[in-house]
Amino acid sequence: MSAQELVDRLSGEGIDVVRVSYPDMIGTDRAKDVLVEHLPSACEHGLAFCRAVYHTSPQGDTVAVPGGLDAGLPDITVRPDLSTVVAIPWEPGVAWCLADSTAPESPRDVLRSVIARAAEHGIHPVIGPELEYFLCDPDPSSPRGWRRYTSVPGAVYTAGLRADPDNHLLRVLRHVRDLGIGVTGGNHEYDGGQFEINLQHSAALSAADRAFRFKSAIKELARKEGRLATFMGKPFGDAGGSGFHFHLSCENSAGNCFDDPAAEYGLSTMARHAIAGVLRHAPALAALANPTINSYKRFGPDTLAPWLIDWGLDNRSAMIRIPPERGAGTRFELRLGDASANPYLAIAGTIAAALLGVLARDEPPAPLEGYGYNAAKSPVLPSHLSSALDALEADTPLTETLGKDFVTSFLSYKRDEVERFQRHVTDWEFTEYAYHL
Repeated sequence: MSAQELVDRLSGEGIDVVRVSYPDMIGTDRAKDVLVEHLPSACEHGLAFCRAVYHTSPQGDTVAVPGGLDAGLPDITVRPDLSTVVAIPWEPGVAWCLADSTAPESPRDVLRSVIARAAEHGIHPVIGPELEYFLCDPDPSSPRGWRRYTSVPGAVYTAGLRADPDNHLLRVLRHVRDLGIGVTGGNHEYDGGQFEINLQHSAALSAADRAFRFKSAIKELARKEGRLATFMGKPFGDAGGSGFHFHLSCENSAGNCFDDPAAEYGLSTMARHAIAGVLRHAPALAALANPTINSYKRFGPDTLAPWLIDWGLDNRSAMIRIPPERGAGTRFELRLGDASANPYLAIAGTIAAALLGVLARDEPPAPLEGYGYNAAKSPVLPSHLSSALDALEADTPLTETLGKDFVTSFLSYKRDEVERFQRHVTDWEFTEYAYHL
């Protein structure tokens, strides 16, 4: 369908604005609202944005990275991907369109490049995302300005008014269903005000697009209610963290490449190599799957979040869990990432690590048996963002697969975050030291 044909169709549906959106380095959506009659021009000429949008911190600072300030803050061009246009159910008259960027840091292009590398070897990754988030209500009495939506204990795996007195989950489920991003269901999670919503599995780029749209939609719907939805890894010290788990399998012309009924555990040679590759590159992968200073406060023993680099058969205390299904459902679940991860980058890094394992014919150690978190059995993941960034920089095979220009920008951007935090005086420090020292 041409741009003009799409304009005619949208106009006939009462849509007069198209929101053209793309992910920045941290997975936040950057966008421009385009009047529908100007969409053909936006497709032909592109929309101009300053490249520094990829180097802008959450606090609005422009981080010095190669090709940014030193290049005079040049333009990039963003072009709508018309195959992604969908009406926004909660914004009458507005459609939503994803876009591609000419910037080397473009997360969508990083993932697309890794998918192409895998395809060269006949491997086509399939991803099933699962995302958790906390919903917060305004609270002027709180120093943060927010409190958890509910504080009901013991409400994990529940639905209905017991832990969701305002029926938040039902509203958002229906809206995101109507958005057409393949939502299957959801429930209240472990901690008060925490929810999990699952998405269907699909080809990797589609899965990342849908996860990106899901996070943007949930945050926008919470704002419409005067609330805050946060995908921080661990927003509250007295609660658990929010994960971004996803299931990965690979397909070729013969079907699921991970399935082999005759092999040990029913896992093919490719599956073993892919698992071993993710284990080998896990310290570097942590920088992409756990990309904030806060992310590492989610890790630790007895947290049901990873702490060790291990794998297990249907074992939720392992970093990689092999669900019990076999045949077409053979896959592994990577439990490493937290919800703050940019879906494009976490998925790209995981596919790259799995591909490297396949090409190197790596073999995994024996699977974890019993409850994990025994550091005598397996290596420990990085405990700080700075350590994970160092691991990423040192992992030459992974950085070359992801693209050196992207990795250079990512490292510069994230190390600036670490430096800013190290200079910041926290409330904990004042409480701990001021009176006695």
